[in-house]
Amino acid sequence: MSGRERRGHGVEDGAGLLVLVLFAVLPLVVEEWLVSEIAIYFAYALFAGSLAFVWGHCGLLSLGQAVFFGTGAYAMSLVTLGMVPGAEGVVSTWLGFAAAVIVPAVLANLIGRFLFLAGGLHGAFFGIVTLAIAFIVERLAINWDYAGGLNGLMNVPPINTGLNGGGAEVFDAWPLYYTNLAVLAAGVAVLSALMRSRYGLVLRAIRGHEARTRMLGYDTARYKVSAFTIGAAVAGLAGALFVTQFGFVSPPLIGFGLSAEVLIWVAVGGRGRLLAACLGAILVRWAESQFSSLLGEWWLLVLGGVFVVVVMYLPHGLVGEVIVRLERAAGRRTRPS
Repeated sequence: MSGRERRGHGVEDGAGLLVLVLFAVLPLVVEEWLVSEIAIYFAYALFAGSLAFVWGHCGLLSLGQAVFFGTGAYAMSLVTLGMVPGAEGVVSTWLGFAAAVIVPAVLANLIGRFLFLAGGLHGAFFGIVTLAIAFIVERLAINWDYAGGLNGLMNVPPINTGLNGGGAEVFDAWPLYYTNLAVLAAGVAVLSALMRSRYGLVLRAIRGHEARTRMLGYDTARYKVSAFTIGAAVAGLAGALFVTQFGFVSPPLIGFGLSAEVLIWVAVGGRGRLLAACLGAILVRWAESQFSSLLGEWWLLVLGGVFVVVVMYLPHGLVGEVIVRLERAAGRRTRPS
């Protein structure tokens, strides 16, 4: 690892630790309703982190990432509502989390094998196919009566600490806030470790020049399948966090609309940095809560305009640009005179 990379990681780690501390003390100075709202933003932030890993680090522009977010939410709901065929007595939150990670991961692995190993898709074609998959899966969810059809599933229970129910329920603002924050921090830490490993270096090489990486002897298709699978697993975990707090899941959570939203969150925050992407999701969701009622239908136009401006003039994103500037400043301080 070069000195420049070490400085960059040091700045990003320092910024991440500072943000974590700020969020840890935030409930002490804000009202309880805001604590509950920000806890939801943490689920969205983890979702954005999954796309930043797949798109920003691996170069796979997934226009259907919500498929895995929604699949995770549905998996958690079916388990905790006791709706799994043959296992109606099982309502464990822990098994629900496991299902929310495994089911999207298996789905993404199958899709990835079909697209990369059999189809050999590259570039924009991958994005187009994932867009089509989002439409197809949303339509299937709408017509799946067992899972509630268009209305979805209601009364999904909150997180329960018991092995199979019967434990304490995590629904108060403070415990839920810190639970979601801990899961977000753990998810970002795992993705960051993968990105900085030898495995992550290969993924970055694939993003930069796949043909050259393949010539060096790496099976790039299998690497892309594995990265797509990991991103789906993290998105599914985010979906599980979301549904335990909202108490319902419906087909829009699995379709293109939410996939487009998370794309904007990541682009605005900065797709090249996990921390920037996560903060981008929180920033955009907070702005929506503040301005959507004031601007009405114009809010989407404003958000679209911000997206265009950021893509054109701030390729690192709003938060990513701040991190990049801090890294440059750190580089100047450590450069010998």
